[in-house]
Amino acid sequence: MNFISILGAAQGAVAQGLLWGIMTLGVYLTFRILNIADMTCDGSFALGGSTCAVLVTKGYNPLLAVFISFLTGLVAGLATGLMHTKLKIHEILAGILSMIALYSINIRIMGKSNTPLLGVDTIMTKMQEQFGITPNIASFIVGIIFGAALIAALYWFMGTELGSCIRATGNNEKMVRAMGVDTDKMKLLGLMLSNALIALSGALVAQQQGYGDVGMGTGTIVIGLASIILGESIFAYFNKRFAFYITLLSVLLGSVVYRLIIAVVLQLGLKSSDLKLLTAIIVVIALAIPVAKAKITKKSLLSEAR
Repeated sequence: MNFISILGAAQGAVAQGLLWGIMTLGVYLTFRILNIADMTCDGSFALGGSTCAVLVTKGYNPLLAVFISFLTGLVAGLATGLMHTKLKIHEILAGILSMIALYSINIRIMGKSNTPLLGVDTIMTKMQEQFGITPNIASFIVGIIFGAALIAALYWFMGTELGSCIRATGNNEKMVRAMGVDTDKMKLLGLMLSNALIALSGALVAQQQGYGDVGMGTGTIVIGLASIILGESIFAYFNKRFAFYITLLSVLLGSVVYRLIIAVVLQLGLKSSDLKLLTAIIVVIALAIPVAKAKITKKSLLSEAR
């Protein structure tokens, strides 16, 4: 085992984790705040990457391409939200239908299954040329800037009346509806915002890895959930004692931890084909941590009572 190679892999993993962490923030909005398991994210992540790749190859400004990808994510979330709220299709089925449809749409957008970004300007390559830094450092800086800006924006938005209604809808939908809030609109807005963030993440990842691919979003929901659970488990102490922005930060850092685990395990010799199995194991372990903590606390309280 080469320590230098592990260190190099860890550097790339941190940069990649920050970019994927934006996707995790989007998954967090539906999974934790709205209490919805939205399967659209697998398609909307690839939608952002595909849209961005095509626009960049056509000469569009990379930042403008990211913004347009953000807008396409809004549309994807809108489609899922309308199926769920207006057509009364179950949230999971609505997400699956959108995900399936987006596979064909993404191929339509690119005209093929893969669009390389070789020889074109991206946010990362422009930073490398201007500041003379490595690709990993450029990706790290971009991830920090976008991650910090989005956490600040989400923290502000969730503190507004509209954001509070979205949070309340996920917490107690019946009570919020009794107070006169249109919960369907809150779900619709939450799904749109979530998928917009996921598509934005896909756009940044496409620029970082140098191509947009129709299958780049496969397993996004599992990766997002693994990152959320890891972040919540590792930073649980801070989540209970500090503001909501710490929770958002822990979700972003959970993505970094997930990528670090993957990078180290790959350096130890695990085959890339086993990554899905590893992800499932990570999720199971992370879910088991709070249960184990609760049992230990219960036993200690019982022993003290005796």
